Amino acid sequence: MMRRTVAEHRAAVAGLLRWSSGYGGGTAETVPLRRALGRALAADVTAPVSLPPFDNSQMDGYAVHGADLGGGRALTVVDPIPAGAVPAALAEGTAAPIMTGAMLPAGGAAIVPIEQAVPPQFYSAADLARTAEAPVTVGLPATEHGRFVRRAGSDIAAGEAALVAGTILGPAQLGLLAACGVGTVPVRPRFRVLLLSTGDEVAEPGAPLAPGTIYDANTTLLEAALVDAGADVERHRLLGDDPAVLQRAFAAITAGSTNLVLSTGGISQGAYEVVKQALAGSSVEFSSVALQPGGPQAHGTISGIPFLGFPGNPVSAIVSFEMFLRPALQQLTGVPAPRPDLDAVLLDALDSPAAKHQVQRGLFRGGKVTLVGGPDSHLLHALAASNCLVHVPVGVSALQAGDTVTVTLIGPVPADPFAVEDVLVLDDTGARRPD
Repeated sequence: MMRRTVAEHRAAVAGLLRWSSGYGGGTAETVPLRRALGRALAADVTAPVSLPPFDNSQMDGYAVHGADLGGGRALTVVDPIPAGAVPAALAEGTAAPIMTGAMLPAGGAAIVPIEQAVPPQFYSAADLARTAEAPVTVGLPATEHGRFVRRAGSDIAAGEAALVAGTILGPAQLGLLAACGVGTVPVRPRFRVLLLSTGDEVAEPGAPLAPGTIYDANTTLLEAALVDAGADVERHRLLGDDPAVLQRAFAAITAGSTNLVLSTGGISQGAYEVVKQALAGSSVEFSSVALQPGGPQAHGTISGIPFLGFPGNPVSAIVSFEMFLRPALQQLTGVPAPRPDLDAVLLDALDSPAAKHQVQRGLFRGGKVTLVGGPDSHLLHALAASNCLVHVPVGVSALQAGDTVTVTLIGPVPADPFAVEDVLVLDDTGARRPD
């Protein structure tokens, strides 16, 4: 097997997807906003209207005419202006009760908040109906022009670029488009992945578990990771450890049907490495990467379609995804957003093989990280209790508590200041660590 560095294999995976996946030539999809969350915008979107579309009130209060701004005197109260109404022009010497977001009347120059009125209240319709006989007045302090007025286009003007191509559409971006009246958006097509799972020893979750078998975690784990990364995933049925069966499955894959074939298991040095056997003599390379876990890797093409093979242990598979496939997808498709790398103070000592880049699981909060479980590749419980990957680079054989490490966030950071101490912490065997 070839030995390569993490950086070399990451570059190989990125190059494979860029040059062989066929992604990028597809037509943009136009989807409604409710289906666009997490997608990458395929073209610039200009604002068809200004935001706000008209001058409006920032406060519940009274609209004041420009001629009355410096007077600080009592003004006659006229009909109120609710949000959504088109108001009559405001005359000098009058004040119009106005609600937040309501259109500023012609002649209106500022808003006096209701709390500053004398008395600090709005009048009823019955009170205002008697104004012809006994005008209802309100004392208002002097105020400056434009006070508490939201000007038309102060957020964005009609015709300006609202969002540029490549923007990942999150809640804020979709909210902006909705406010502009945009109902549909052009988005880049999803990257299509055919996900295969191999092994005579694995069973579908929910099915009876025969002696000597385990439930398949990899397919669910990787499918969830791929969907979270914006990919469109097709799951292939579980394949047994028969190279001929796997060869037939590979032969049935047609060009253009998918951008990537991904499998887990069967690529290492064992006697029954079905993927390696099925692809013997093909262009697929089986490599040993200086990574723990996730050392065995396979990459190449099958009938011109990119193929990646990840190790069979579930933590090895997800570490391979985070280290190699997620960055390649981000470079090619624009989604998902890159995982943030942060510096953290290590709260536990650790040992690491100096010739490998070790990735442990940890819980990060407040600039500190505690290890969760050990480096073993089967500790799914520890993975589920983690929110980051802890990186120990090549050349480092040991770290002490208090050392600084780089972590990659893969989950939310606890808000509770005592969450790091209270969370379930596992030792190297996956058992509870004593309090």
